[in-house]
Amino acid sequence: MSRAAAGGSSWDKALAAFATPSAWTMFFFGFASGLPFLLVAGTLAYWLREGGIELREITMIASAGMAYSFKFLWAPLVDRWRLPMLGRFGQRRGWLLLAMGAVSVGLLAMAQVTPQQLPLFVGLTVAVAFFGATLDIAVDAYRVEIAPVEAQGALVATYSLGYRIALIASGALALVLADHVVWPMVYRAMALLMLVPMAACLLALEPQVQRPRAKNWAAAMREGVVEPFADFFRRFGGRVALLVLAFILGLKVSDQALVGGIIGPFYLDQGFSKTEIAAVTKVYGIWIGIAGAFLGGLAVARWGVLWPLFAAIALGAGSNLLYLLLIGAGGDLLRLTLVISGENLAQGFLGTVAVAYLSSLVNTRYTATQYALFSSLIMLPGKVLGFFSGRIVELGAGYAGYFVLSAALAVPALLLLLWLRPRMAELATEP
Repeated sequence: MSRAAAGGSSWDKALAAFATPSAWTMFFFGFASGLPFLLVAGTLAYWLREGGIELREITMIASAGMAYSFKFLWAPLVDRWRLPMLGRFGQRRGWLLLAMGAVSVGLLAMAQVTPQQLPLFVGLTVAVAFFGATLDIAVDAYRVEIAPVEAQGALVATYSLGYRIALIASGALALVLADHVVWPMVYRAMALLMLVPMAACLLALEPQVQRPRAKNWAAAMREGVVEPFADFFRRFGGRVALLVLAFILGLKVSDQALVGGIIGPFYLDQGFSKTEIAAVTKVYGIWIGIAGAFLGGLAVARWGVLWPLFAAIALGAGSNLLYLLLIGAGGDLLRLTLVISGENLAQGFLGTVAVAYLSSLVNTRYTATQYALFSSLIMLPGKVLGFFSGRIVELGAGYAGYFVLSAALAVPALLLLLWLRPRMAELATEP
């Protein structure tokens, strides 16, 4: 299943791929994709907590990021419809500019409204999440189309670097700023940062892809909406396809269960300041995550996808149990550092191996839509769990019960992977 294992490209060619304009374009696009993610989830939870919003409401509002789990629903639109006016920049760049601009305007609007006008504020949060997810769709499609297969590794690497730097900005930098200025100022600053990738988009090349025009509306709907999903079931067969989808749903449930609104209030309740949280979880932790991602890449190159994927799911679930050590920590920074080290290393490892697995399932004829489907499903169960996390904690389970539950929910995925193992040869990337 691993193309990397079969590849014969030299180190010179691999390094040269990092020097191409498209690789560094992906750095800026990765930054754009990463910027809104925490601002509608983790970072937002701190603002809401300090505004006196109850925990159950915080976790529900901060679950606006669930929009990322449904992006496959409008991915065919991004794939097929050329925007009026912005379409003169091209199919991909037009959508990129629309999504980036909408995210920036949405963040400015959130800063203006504030949680004091909660219903309108929630609506704006959902809108930012929607356009952030749209941006992800457009970026993934641009990456696949702008460079040949042998250059994709470099593009993914520079994209990931930009994405993680954006997480530092929207996580660590935002929290540190919030210790010195009011939250609306923080969100205005984040909105202005989106101007950098917008400028890069204006200078970027448009992928040279010929898209055949459908004869009529019915043909367009079939090619854009029906065929990407029908193709998946044709290639793998009904039963195996359904079980693969079930496996994808459980693949990162433990990871995604901690992304939403629950973890920020948890840190605050254990006596850590926002600056301490920023330094350890949003700066130090990001670089540990990068190390985990690098180890995941090495593991896939050495052993293929199957066994690294099994180990990654188990380690990712187990890392959630490390948070039990923080209960009653009373601001102990050494304990926080140890927990974040283990958790981010495991989740970085899982992230890389999961992308390798999802990429192996895609038919390149329907890359944008199929990858949007898989990447949406992989996030959905954890987002749903995160939506109810505040209620789970407040109704008696406590933080400890929630962490144990989030780890235990990875067990079905491990069992499904063992069942799928003899059938992995069928899950190839042939069109």
